[in-house]
Amino acid sequence: MPSVRVAVLERVGMGVLALAALVGFVVYPTYPNYDSYYSLLWGRELLGFDALSFEAYRAPTEHPLAIAFGALLTPLGDNADRVMVACTVLSFLALVAAVYALGKTAFTPLVGAVAAALLVTRFDFPFLAARGYIDIPYLAVVVWAAVIELRAPRRHPVIVLSMLAAAGLMRPEAWLLAGVYWLWVFMGATWKQRAIYAALAAIGPLVWVGVDFLVTGNALYSLTGTRDLAEELGRNKGGAAVPAALYAFLVKLAKFPVMIAGMAGVVLAVVLTPRRALMPLVLFAIGAVTFALVGLAGLSVIDRYLLVPSLCVMVFGAVFIAGWTMLEPETNWRRAWATGALAIVVFGVVFTATRVNLETLRNELTFRGDAHVALEGVLRDPDVVAALRCGPVYVPNHKLIPDVRWILDSSQSDVIARSSRKIGDPSRGVVLVVHNRPALFKQAFVTDLDKTADNLPPAGFVRVATSQYYGAYVGC
Repeated sequence: MPSVRVAVLERVGMGVLALAALVGFVVYPTYPNYDSYYSLLWGRELLGFDALSFEAYRAPTEHPLAIAFGALLTPLGDNADRVMVACTVLSFLALVAAVYALGKTAFTPLVGAVAAALLVTRFDFPFLAARGYIDIPYLAVVVWAAVIELRAPRRHPVIVLSMLAAAGLMRPEAWLLAGVYWLWVFMGATWKQRAIYAALAAIGPLVWVGVDFLVTGNALYSLTGTRDLAEELGRNKGGAAVPAALYAFLVKLAKFPVMIAGMAGVVLAVVLTPRRALMPLVLFAIGAVTFALVGLAGLSVIDRYLLVPSLCVMVFGAVFIAGWTMLEPETNWRRAWATGALAIVVFGVVFTATRVNLETLRNELTFRGDAHVALEGVLRDPDVVAALRCGPVYVPNHKLIPDVRWILDSSQSDVIARSSRKIGDPSRGVVLVVHNRPALFKQAFVTDLDKTADNLPPAGFVRVATSQYYGAYVGC
C-alpha cells in the first residue's frame, strides 16, 4: 500500500484504540493491584522521610522506578491511584504501537497490524493495564527499544541502553537484555564509548541493589525476600518445572491457535527473511532464558515473567497470517498464502467467539472497582473511624493490607494480617471480615495457608458497618 495510506490507517487505528481505552477507563473505574499500591505507599513514605516498609508482612518485590513514580504521584492525594491506572492504560497504547512498529519494521505493515490486533484481543494484557501492573510500561519500553535498534542497528546505543536502564528499574529481566545489547555494540566502539555503554547497562542492577541496601541493609534483599516469599506461598517450582510452565504460560497468554501460528511463523520468517526475524527471535530467546533462570533461582514461576516472549509469539503468528505480503505481487504462492490466511482468520474468530466469555471479563473489571468503593465505604464509616483510636485494623491476610493502608494513610504497624502467626487474636481495634463469593476467593482465601478463622469476627467485637464485600467489627 502507498505510504500515505498506511500513515492514515495508523492514525485511525490508534485513534479508535485510544477512544476505546478512554471509554473503558471511565465505564470500568479500576484501581492498582497489590504490587502497585505498595509502590504508591513506598513513594509516600519516601516523600515523608519515613522508613520504607520493604520488610512488611508478605510485601512484594520493590521496583525502584515504580517507587519514584509513586512519590511523584503522592501530591495528588487520594486521586493518585486512579492516575497510576490512567498512566498504565496510556502505556498499553504505547505498547500496542510498539508491537505494530516491530512487526512493520521487521516484516510489513500488515504483519504489524495483525500483531497489534492479536495483542489487543489477548485480554490478559489490557486487564494488566486496567489494574496498574508495572509490566505494561516495562513491555512498552523494551519493545520500543527493540524497534529503535531494528530501524538503525548500532546507531543509537545511548538511547537504547538508557531505555533498557529504565526498564531495568522496573523489572530485573531487562538486566540481561542490557548486557546482551552491550556485547552487541562493543565491537566497533571506542574504549570510552564502551565504558559509557557499560555504565548505562549497569544502572538497573546497581540502583536496585543500592536501594535494597539503604532500606534493609541487605543488598540482595529483593532476591532473598522474593525467594522466601515464593517458598512460603508455594510458588517456587524449581528448574524442573520450567519447560512445562514455559509452554503452558505461553498458551495461556497468547492462546493456543496463536501459539501454533507463531511456531509456523518462525519457520516461515527464518526461511524467507532470516535477518528480519532476528530481533523478535532474540527477544524471545532472552525472555525464555530469563524465565528459566527465575525458576532455577527458586523464585515465583508465574506467567507474567513470559510476557516478552508471548509478544514475540504474536509477532510470528502475524507472520503466519500476513507474511504473504512479503512475497512478490501477483504470484501463485502469494495468492495461495493469502487465501489460507483468510481461512485461518475466520477460524480464529470462530474459535475466540466460542471460547471467550466477555461477561467474565466484565465481572472482573466491575469487581475491581466495586470492591475498592465498598472497602472505602466501610473504612470511612464514622463508627469505624472512631474505633481506629482503639487499636490497629486487622485484615484476614496480606491481600488487603496495601489497600487499607492507602485509604487510611496509615503506617505498617497500623494494619495487621491475622494470618501472620507472629500475632495473637485481636483484642482491640477494627477487624475487617470479607464476605460475598468474588471477594472471598480473591482476598480472603487466596493460598492454602489461609484459614477460615482469620476471616471470622473475634469474640467480643461488635459489627458497626457493612458494605457489598466487607464487614467491620470493632472492639474498644
